[in-house]
Amino acid sequence: MPLSENKDLKLYYSISEVAKMFNVSETLLRFWEKQFPQIKPRKSGRNIRQYSRDDIEQVRLIYNLVKVRGLKLAAARDALNKNHSGEQQTTEVIEKLKNIRIELVNLKHSLDQFL
Repeated sequence: MPLSENKDLKLYYSISEVAKMFNVSETLLRFWEKQFPQIKPRKSGRNIRQYSRDDIEQVRLIYNLVKVRGLKLAAARDALNKNHSGEQQTTEVIEKLKNIRIELVNLKHSLDQFL
């Protein structure tokens, strides 16, 4: 169930709710937390896991890599790490493009004043 289709979006979901979303056991989610540092549910005062939407998105990625595509845990970890570095590179490229755009706008203003 994609979160975007759920009309009752919550800030946090319990481990049982997340397990039902992916039809996996709570034990498997706890295991994945230990294997994948990307999953970091916060814990309440009573040590109850509370999964954010970001945590659920990470679980979705891991589920697809491990359960759907059949990757071993080490290969799934590598794929997630490569994806993260790719996101970082994308962010850097976007920042550079924004700076270039600002420079071009400034040049255009200078040319407009000159003409």
